[in-house]
Amino acid sequence: MALLRPILKQALRHPTRPAVTDDLRTWTYAKLAGGAFFLARAIKQHTSKERVGLMLPTSGAFPAALLGCWQAGRVAVPLNYLLSKDDLHHVIADSGLDTVFTASKLLEVVGEDAIPEGINAVKLDQLSFKGLPPVRWPASPRDEDLAVLLYTSGTSGKPKGVMLSHGALDANVRAIVQHADLGPTNSFLGVLPQFHAFGVTALTLMPLFLGANVIYTARFVPKKLIELMRKHKPNIFIAVPSMYGALLSVKSATPEDFAPLEYVVSGAEPLSQALYDAYAEKFNCHLLEGYGLTETSPVTNWSTPTHNRQHAVGKALPGVTNIIVDEHDKPLGPNEEGEILIAGPSVMDGYWNLPCQTKEVFTEIDLPGQGKTRCFRTGDIGKLDEDGYLYITGRKKEMLIVGGENVFPREIEEALNQHPAVKASAVVGKPCDMRGEVPIAFVELEDDAEFDEGEARNFIREQVAQYKVPREVRVIDKLPRNPTGKILRRALKV
Repeated sequence: MALLRPILKQALRHPTRPAVTDDLRTWTYAKLAGGAFFLARAIKQHTSKERVGLMLPTSGAFPAALLGCWQAGRVAVPLNYLLSKDDLHHVIADSGLDTVFTASKLLEVVGEDAIPEGINAVKLDQLSFKGLPPVRWPASPRDEDLAVLLYTSGTSGKPKGVMLSHGALDANVRAIVQHADLGPTNSFLGVLPQFHAFGVTALTLMPLFLGANVIYTARFVPKKLIELMRKHKPNIFIAVPSMYGALLSVKSATPEDFAPLEYVVSGAEPLSQALYDAYAEKFNCHLLEGYGLTETSPVTNWSTPTHNRQHAVGKALPGVTNIIVDEHDKPLGPNEEGEILIAGPSVMDGYWNLPCQTKEVFTEIDLPGQGKTRCFRTGDIGKLDEDGYLYITGRKKEMLIVGGENVFPREIEEALNQHPAVKASAVVGKPCDMRGEVPIAFVELEDDAEFDEGEARNFIREQVAQYKVPREVRVIDKLPRNPTGKILRRALKV
C-alpha cells in the first residue's frame, strides 16, 4: 500500500495538528496537505516528464513537494546539493530531468550553476499559486510503481540511481513502526538531509504516516541542536556518529537535555566504542545502533531500548531477513562471519539504467520455509548471534563512509593523479571519532617534482565535494603493488 493516501488522510483526521516545524514556520497537517495539492498542479504545469528533481533544504517544503510529486503521478528525484557540480550534473542528466524544484536561498549557497543550463529551475518561494487550481484528491500509485530515485555513489565514484517503489517505502515505514512500537505521540528531531534514504524514510515519511510531529533544521549546528532539544523535548533523535561526536563539544549540554529522548539512534556509519562510552558518561544516554542501505529503503535492523546489545545493530525488522553467507553463497550459522545479504519487501527494484550492476548485487538463496529467495548483496561483512542480533564486522567494499556520506577512493585518486607532481596515488580510510572515517591519500611523485600538501588539497577541492578531500596527503617513495602492478591499498598503514 502506498504511503500517499495514509499521510494525506492525517489532514482530514487532525487538520490543526502540527506536522512539521522547521527553521521558518510550523506546518499543520492541513497546510502540508494543501501545499502538496497545489504543488502537484504546479508540477503538472511545469513538466510533462515522469521524473521531477527536488533540491530543497531539510524543511517542511520537502515533504510537501514529495507528496506533490506522487499526487501528480510522478517520480521524485531528491538531489544531493553537497555533491560536486560535475556529479550533480551527472545525476540530473542520468535521471532525465528537465525541471528541478528548489529554493532561492539554497541556490545562493550552492550556486546557480548547480543546475545545468537548459534545466528549468522552479523556485518554490517565487512560485505563484494564483489561478492555479489544486489537484483535489490524491492519486492511487500501485505498490510496484516507482516512488523515488535516490542517488548513491557507485563503484566508479559516479552516483547511481536506486529505484525504490511505493511498496518498498511503505513496507519499510510500517516495519519500523511495528518493530519500535511507535505512535502519534512520538516527536522527532531531524537534521539529516532529506536527499538521503534515512532522511526520506525515517525522518519524513514515518513521522507523517504516524500523524506525529517532526522538528527540522536545515544546517547541522551543534549548539542549535541542543537548543531545539530543550525547546521541543523530542523523544526520538536520529543522526550519524560524526554528528554525535560534534554534539559532545557543546559545553552547555547536560544530561537533562537528553533525558526526554527515548530513542537516540545512530546509523549510516560505524559507532566507535569511545563515542558510545562518552555519551553514557557525559549524558547518561545510551546510543542505539541501526543498520540499512539506500538499496533497502533503508532500514533493515534497529536496536530498541528494550532489545539491544552493545556493538550490535539490532534485530531485523518484521518481514526482513538477514542472511550471512560464505564466498560461495552458502548460508552460515550463528557467530560465523560472512557477507550480509538482505531479503524482504523493502529491497530496491534495481539501479537506474544499470542492468549489469543490478544483476551483480542480487542472488537467489534457498531459505528454509521460503524457498528460492531474491537477496541483495550488501558488501558488508558481519555475523548473527544465536538470538538474531546482527553485528557489522567489516566491509567487503572499498567504499569509505565519511560523516555518513559514501566516498570511493578511486574518485579522489583520479583527481590527485591529474596533479602535475603526482605519478600515482592511493586513498584509504582512517578511523575518526568525529567523522567515522576520513580519507588519507598516499602519493608517489614524478622525478624531481616539487610538492606542497596544502596546495595539493586545494587542487583536489576544486574537483570533488568538500567531505571527499583527504585529511592528509602523504608522500612515499613507492606505492605497494602486486606483481601485475595493481596498487595494494590494504598494504598502506595509517
